[in-house]
Amino acid sequence: MTSPKYVDSSAHSLSIDEYDYLDEIDDETALPFPAALSRSAFLTPDFSPQSYLSTLRNRHQTLEDLRSDLRSRVQDLSKELFDLVNSEYEDFLTVGSTLAGGEDRVEEVRVGVLGFRREVEGIRDKVRERANEVKELLDERKEVRSDVGLGRRLLDVDAKLTELEGRLGVDDAEEYDLDEQEEEDEVDEDEDGMGVTVTRLRKHALLYLLCRRAMDRIGHHPYLTAQKGRVDKIKSTLMLDLNATLRQAKAKGKDSGGSLLKIVSMYRELGEVNDAMKILKTR
Repeated sequence: MTSPKYVDSSAHSLSIDEYDYLDEIDDETALPFPAALSRSAFLTPDFSPQSYLSTLRNRHQTLEDLRSDLRSRVQDLSKELFDLVNSEYEDFLTVGSTLAGGEDRVEEVRVGVLGFRREVEGIRDKVRERANEVKELLDERKEVRSDVGLGRRLLDVDAKLTELEGRLGVDDAEEYDLDEQEEEDEVDEDEDGMGVTVTRLRKHALLYLLCRRAMDRIGHHPYLTAQKGRVDKIKSTLMLDLNATLRQAKAKGKDSGGSLLKIVSMYRELGEVNDAMKILKTR
């Protein structure tokens, strides 16, 4: 029979430090558990899943545990969102009940708006009425200015007719005593005695043409119609003087110098060339 073998316990004895280390291994609370995922990390405006996962590479956690934590976080966020929507929806549904009893205020506002609308319409009617009055006054002012301008043109025509009557001695009209009378009597040295008559007739003809043009610009007017007799007498007197001067120049022949051509040009300007031709053809 073989004698049992005894193990030398002294050969396998452990030190006190080694026993403490074994106790720490058996204690699960001493292991480095990862911290909970930060809620604020998901709330950043520029949140990026790739960037966020890259910050978790130093976590003492398996990939499966990390997935489990992320799923839990998603579920929590979904529950919070659901609760928030329900809360806001309930508040929305209670809005109708909180507004109950405000019909009187709504009616007051409606009546106030209608009153304001009537006031605005009244002001608009007054503005429209005043605008019509201003338009009528402007039209009246325009008519008055037009009448004033017409009156000035008529006075100018009358002044020209009166001056022509004075120059030509029509009927009993007084002959004009003008400062320019001396200028009319001046004759170039190379002209004969007819120079005075031709120069004066030239000015009479020009004044008559200016008067007719002023009358043409005015057009038909009762005053101008009434002045037809004066105009006919002025033209008749002017043509008599012009015919007499042309006969005198024709009688002198070459001695009349350039007076004959000047007289004929006056006939042309007055539109009476035929009268000049008749005189020139008469022997």
